[in-house]
Amino acid sequence: MTGPAYAVLAGNIRARIVSGELAPGERLPNEQELSAEFGVGRSTVREALRSLASQDLIQTTRGVAGGSFVSVPTAAHLSAHLETGVALMAAAERVTVGQLMSLRHLLEVPAAGEAARHRTDEQLEDLRRAEFDPATAVGEATYAANQDFHLVLLRASGNPLLEVITAPLFRVLATRFGRDHAPDGFWACVADDHAELHDLVAARDADGAVTAMRRHLDHLTGAYQQMDRLSRG
Repeated sequence: MTGPAYAVLAGNIRARIVSGELAPGERLPNEQELSAEFGVGRSTVREALRSLASQDLIQTTRGVAGGSFVSVPTAAHLSAHLETGVALMAAAERVTVGQLMSLRHLLEVPAAGEAARHRTDEQLEDLRRAEFDPATAVGEATYAANQDFHLVLLRASGNPLLEVITAPLFRVLATRFGRDHAPDGFWACVADDHAELHDLVAARDADGAVTAMRRHLDHLTGAYQQMDRLSRG
């Protein structure tokens, strides 16, 4: 790696973190030790640590027991970083509604089948609570309920990475692509699809859940594309 000395050092430490050589929660060598190991000044070490902290790869605390520690990743933290990247791509028109929905198809269709196989009674109840009455569907609460329904399904699949990857897509679609331009009948269609998915997951009908999710996302794709056109005027 070439570049400023601090960037080279930060890259070396980052590689250790990503490889698992430095584990989450582990204390990094102190400034003096890093300076000696890499043959750089302590100001370079401090700049490298600031760079790593800005990427949320490490956290630094002060005091007798202080130091720099490898960050412990959380699903929410990782998802927020991914959302920023996806939102920037959408804002720069580097990604379309159709492409975002295509990715949702790839992730959520098989996940619906896994949810039907592996869901717990508690997750099924969470799914029921996330359903909504289309007659009163309006504003932030309805969008939140819609997202919650899909997030519960993803959690029920048993793979935590699905929520990390897919949740940012929900939020970008909801905020970027005309959330105030839902076509007539949109929420009624969503509510019907959710009710069907709930029943299929309750019955542990994996094949039926896969088919229903594919159809549901087809409905959403057309609606989001229409909302995108309206938001552009």
